[in-house]
Amino acid sequence: MERKVKYNYEFKLRCVKEVLNHHQTVKSVSELNGCHHTSLHHWVRSYEAFGKKGLLPRKTKKYSLEFKHKVLESIEQDVLSLSQACSKFNIPTKSVILGWQRKYKKSGVMGLTNKPKEKPNMPFKRAKKKSSKPLTREEELLLENESLRAELDLLKKLEALTQAEQNKKLKP
Repeated sequence: MERKVKYNYEFKLRCVKEVLNHHQTVKSVSELNGCHHTSLHHWVRSYEAFGKKGLLPRKTKKYSLEFKHKVLESIEQDVLSLSQACSKFNIPTKSVILGWQRKYKKSGVMGLTNKPKEKPNMPFKRAKKKSSKPLTREEELLLENESLRAELDLLKKLEALTQAEQNKKLKP
């Protein structure tokens, strides 16, 4: 699954060249082009460090335990800021390193291991076992009542959706 890219490569390159070649400020170029100045600043740093490849969209990447530890040690030993570490190790955002730091502080080196993502627990309803005994009249009526309530709920939701759809069409 790939990330959704908000700005395309040509847009980023044009903005970066306006800053570097035309000697405009990051703030003025970002206001002129409608992007956030911190994003543009990040693009400029990536372009300076990696050239045109630094502006290409990146796929989500799994980093090894050794790499994560190396990055954290480098930040500590070389007194790097998160932005500098991102540029040096070609990491897309500071939040990636912040997550590693949080996990390292909580669980040590073992907190940096890649753990498989767990599927969310969905409530599981067991199918009712059919008994060999015939249902009483009261049980039959209760089942029918439950079924009718479920059908009514479904119809109400359908009506609410169609009403919302009509309201959207009416509003310009």
